[in-house]
Parts: sequence; C-alpha cells; structure tokens
Amino acid sequence: QVRLVESGGGSVQAGGSLKLSCAFSGYTFNNRRMAWFRQAPGKEREGVAAVDRQGSTDYADSVKGRFTISKDTTNDTLYLQMISLKPEDTAMYYCAADFGLLTTNWARQSEYREWGQGTQVTVSS
Repeated sequence: QVRLVESGGGSVQAGGSLKLSCAFSGYTFNNRRMAWFRQAPGKEREGVAAVDRQGSTDYADSVKGRFTISKDTTNDTLYLQMISLKPEDTAMYYCAADFGLLTTNWARQSEYREWGQGTQVTVSS
C-alpha cells in the first residue's frame, strides 16, 4: 500500500520561498509519475508540476520559472521548491502518484490514483 505524506508548508510573505516535501512509502517509487496539485478555497484542484520515472518534468504556466519539482530516489521523496511566491499561490498543496510517463494529461486529477493529505501554503502581500 502506498502512502504519501506532505510537509514543508507554512506562511510566508510575497517574494518568499518554501520547499515542500512528499515522503513516499510503499513500492516502486522509482517507476512512478509524481505530481504536485493545489487547491485554493472555492477553486478546483489544479496541477502544478509533475515528474516521471525518466525525469521528464512539466509545469503549469502560472508557476513556470518559479517552481521546481524534483525527486530523490535514495530516500523516496518528492520535492517542490517554490520561489518568488505570490498571494495567488496560497492553497493546500497535494502530492499525487501513479505509474506511467508524462503526457499532455499530466495535470488531470484522474491521472493519479494515490494522494496525500496536503500541506497548507499561505502567501501574504
């Protein structure tokens, strides 16, 4: 059974940085397509960034150049480095996992079967 546990959220001022972590427990982390999603109050959950087993990555246009997704296969952890944070980045951030390579559908929730409980990020102006 796969378990995903996010951490690293918090409150920062606009322009600040945070690094989120997602600890993966279970099997075959190396073969997973992993992603970060976020959901702001009153809004739909949206894909932020994803990485597959080959190391290919993709990002939502709203975070390109500011967020970096990475994974450490030595400790089965997914990361999201966030810089130049904006108030509109405020949301609950979720880690998600499934098998397969990145496709143009990577930002769809239906593409991932395992989900974490989320970590809150709040950016004040």
